[in-house]
Amino acid sequence: MEPQVTDLIAALPEGIEPPLATTAEQALHQFARDLARKPLPVGRMRRLWTLGTLQAKIAAAYFAWWLRTLRTDADDRLRQRDETHLKAALQVLGTMSYLRGAVMKVGQLLANHPNVVPHEFSDVLGRLYFEAPPMHFSLLREQVRNELGGDPEEIFDDFETKAFAAASFGQVHRARLKGSGQRVAIKIQYPHIGRVVRDDFRNLRATILPMRLSGDWENLMETFDDIRRMLDAETDYEHEAENLRIARSAFAEDECIVVPRVFPEVSTRRVLTMEYLDGVHLDRFLATNPSQELRDRFGHMITLACSRLQFRPNLLYADIQPGNYFFMPDGRLGFIDFGCCHRCSANDVDYMRECQEAWFSRPEDVRATIIRAGCLTPRQQADERRMQLMKDYTAWVWEPIDRDGPFDFSNADYFRRGVALYGELLKRRYVRSLPVNTWITRLIFGYRAMMYHLRARVNIATIFRSESTIGR
Repeated sequence: MEPQVTDLIAALPEGIEPPLATTAEQALHQFARDLARKPLPVGRMRRLWTLGTLQAKIAAAYFAWWLRTLRTDADDRLRQRDETHLKAALQVLGTMSYLRGAVMKVGQLLANHPNVVPHEFSDVLGRLYFEAPPMHFSLLREQVRNELGGDPEEIFDDFETKAFAAASFGQVHRARLKGSGQRVAIKIQYPHIGRVVRDDFRNLRATILPMRLSGDWENLMETFDDIRRMLDAETDYEHEAENLRIARSAFAEDECIVVPRVFPEVSTRRVLTMEYLDGVHLDRFLATNPSQELRDRFGHMITLACSRLQFRPNLLYADIQPGNYFFMPDGRLGFIDFGCCHRCSANDVDYMRECQEAWFSRPEDVRATIIRAGCLTPRQQADERRMQLMKDYTAWVWEPIDRDGPFDFSNADYFRRGVALYGELLKRRYVRSLPVNTWITRLIFGYRAMMYHLRARVNIATIFRSESTIGR
């Protein structure tokens, strides 16, 4: 039985509560309509207050659940727990959709990683991929005028003012190019999103300030600044356009991996016009009950796409998530959203090659590569518990690649082990790392989560070896 949500939506952020509804589904649609006309909240204190209020309301919800369960039987406790999870998830969804920016990125990461949060959370937060509430176009029209010099209806044919996709930094509208009639997807950045990202990072830096007295502070700040630069780059659509060009040139037509073409004459730093790809996202693809053979085929293409970009143009695609792939009706894989990519330096490439060669060819050098990966001090190198935990995590990373034949990513235990190992590293504050590992970690967990949802069996070892520097 679906919980009643007349009380579940009461704790959505102030100013965006929808009218009362009878089901969670209706509540989501109603608050999305209300949210569409709300401008992006700007200002450090305003955004920090909204997040702080959310934390307090979630804590209160779980405390109230605990009190209610003191005198209830086991079945009632489980039912009330599930309702509390749903209530908290709606609160988180509402706040993250309202704040957008870096905060919404966190919600997408939580939704993509199984077993990290209760399934009620991941189910609801999954809307951040496929049904994130777009802004009403009246709030974005001036952005298009400023960037392209006119109203979108003047610059394009058949411009649809209703967005068909929305994400953390912008939303996408369909149209046709004048003259050619080419169908295009136009990504328009939310007004002030660059400032919002900077505000979120100032708030985050303030929360981790107590760690400044630790010996790892300098390395932590180096990684922190790299993440900030990563998200800053995502607000620069000219940077993304160049990533798209690099990625598009990496695949032959017969490999059936499609990266959309950019139309630079109608693209700027805040508006990106691309070839429109016709297909469905992962949820709708899985709803067709595809055969294992088809799942494996798409799993192979996703693996090939990520490996090819990593090892040929040295482009780390770090935003592997269900909303960035199209399963096309002709059997091809559409590959979109190249804002979150890292162009590897010569030192990054040397480091990745060293890790590969040590694991596959020189096991006696594995310890040295772990030390390099963690930027470890002599004292930290002498901590055998730390070294063993890092080696165990490294072994988990290489496990699918180190096995002959297809690896079955539907094994939930495999993903859980990785989350537990990485969580233990964070719990013990073993946070020292080369900045490039931030990107590599996002790629690792994003890819494995995607394969888990797809339930794909992939011979990743064969693909990895053919694309990487091993054996060349």
